[in-house]
Amino acid sequence: MDFKGSDPVPGPRTEDHLPQTAQAAVKIVIVGGFGVGKTTMVGSVSEIRPLTTEETMTQAGVGVDDDYGSDSKTATTVAMDFGRISITEKLVLYLFGTPGQERFWFLWNGLFEGALGAVVLVDTRRLEVSFDVMGRLEERGVPFVVAVNSFPDAPRHPVEELRAALDLAPEIPLVECDVRRRAASRDVLMTLMRFLHSLAMTDALT
Repeated sequence: MDFKGSDPVPGPRTEDHLPQTAQAAVKIVIVGGFGVGKTTMVGSVSEIRPLTTEETMTQAGVGVDDDYGSDSKTATTVAMDFGRISITEKLVLYLFGTPGQERFWFLWNGLFEGALGAVVLVDTRRLEVSFDVMGRLEERGVPFVVAVNSFPDAPRHPVEELRAALDLAPEIPLVECDVRRRAASRDVLMTLMRFLHSLAMTDALT
C-alpha cells in the first residue's frame, strides 16, 4: 500500500445510514500539505466507504505543484475527501479532507465553513508547509490539534522539540500517529474532541 494517499486496504464498514440514536453531527476538517496522509486518514477511519476526488498527477503540475514524493505518489486530491465516523452512539463526525496542493487552496474557505475543529497533519520532513495551514485556521478561528504522521523514513524528534519548531501554543495538543491504522486515526479525532470540550468548558466559565 502506498503510504502517501493511496486508497487504504478496505475494511469492515457499517451501513451507510446514521444510527437511530445519533443526536449530534459535527463537521471536522483534516488539513495539511501535499502528501501528508489526509486521504489515507479519512479512508482508514471512516465507517462508510469514503468519497474521494483524487485525480492522476500530470506534467501540467510540474513547476506549479509541490513535487515532494512525486516518485511514488501518482494522484492528488483536487476538491475534498469525505468520510464519517460515530464517536459515540449519539455523536457523529463528518470528516472533510482538504486538497494539499496550494493551487487548490481556494476551496478551503468553503470546506472550513461550519467546521467545529480541525486536525493538522504534519510530516517531519517538511515542517515548513504546516505554517500556512495553521495560519489559515487561526485566521478563521478554527480550533485545531496537530498530528505528526509517522512515515517510516521520517526523522523522529521529541514532542517538545516539535512543539517549539512549529511554534505551537502550550494548550494546543500535539500527538504522534500512523494514519494507516484505524485506531490511531480515531485516537487523533478523540484528542480533538477532548480539546474542543475543554475549550467549551473554559468559555462557559468566563
